[in-house]
Amino acid sequence: MTRWGIVATIKAPRAAIERFAAWHLDQGAHRVLIYLDEGDQVLADALNRHPKLRVTACDDRYWQGRGRRPDKHQVRQTMNATHAHNRAARDLDWLAHIDVDEFIAPDVPLADTLAALPADVLCARLRPWEALEPVADSPLHFKGFTRDPRARRDQTLTLYPRFGPWLNGGFLSHTAGKLIWRTGLKPLSVRIHNIYQNDIENPGMVELDDVPLLHFHAADRAHFMAAYRYRLTKGSYRADLKPNKPREDGGLSMHELLSRIEAAEGEAGLTAFYTEIATARPDLLAGLAQAGRLLTRDFDPELARARHFPPA
Repeated sequence: MTRWGIVATIKAPRAAIERFAAWHLDQGAHRVLIYLDEGDQVLADALNRHPKLRVTACDDRYWQGRGRRPDKHQVRQTMNATHAHNRAARDLDWLAHIDVDEFIAPDVPLADTLAALPADVLCARLRPWEALEPVADSPLHFKGFTRDPRARRDQTLTLYPRFGPWLNGGFLSHTAGKLIWRTGLKPLSVRIHNIYQNDIENPGMVELDDVPLLHFHAADRAHFMAAYRYRLTKGSYRADLKPNKPREDGGLSMHELLSRIEAAEGEAGLTAFYTEIATARPDLLAGLAQAGRLLTRDFDPELARARHFPPA
């Protein structure tokens, strides 16, 4: 039996952590490795009561053993994921590095998919599908993108006519996806979207096109606005990230694009941006469906949470 698990560095309320863990356990994860970025040992002890969770509080003692606590959360994530890899081979065959707002949603058991991969496949990429804010009582829809660069550019301009010229596939967040890889690989260094073995990036990689990674980057406008300022300064919209196309071709980074929108139009401009890019507008749904880039799923991790973490 192929055993797979996930590792995540998390700063989130307990309920969100439990939903994240429970969903993946229901999908067949053998182990969920969680690093609590705020170092809450009380919460770690509570979560560790679940037999399939391995929760580490990243407190002062944890970081003292590693020199110092890095200032950037991205560096903390990669260090924790590498630490998890170095001990995962004891009870896992594969390990995925994802975030608390990402949910692996296979149509068939992921263990079966991984077991069928040739031995020379050492890692596999899971591509994201971004959640769209529902309209009224509609089901949850997720948007995807084609990997063909030219077709992606054309579809983006058609589906998102105002803001599409500056976006990659019309996505607010990453299109790179996340990796799941074989444990036991040494030496191995883990990054956010890639792994390195002996300076080789993503050795023996394949794409798992039939395994969506549901990404709730900004599941509604309130969420988008609440996270906006942090993401603009330190997160996925920060200034040091590159544009999606060369500057000589008119490219702007997300930081530059959103800053310009806000400077010119304020919150109303940001709302217009979010409405075009991330809401389940009927015309967008129709366009995504025609392009084969629309995914509709039943998604209720709260039910999974109730099973795995019943009230005391």
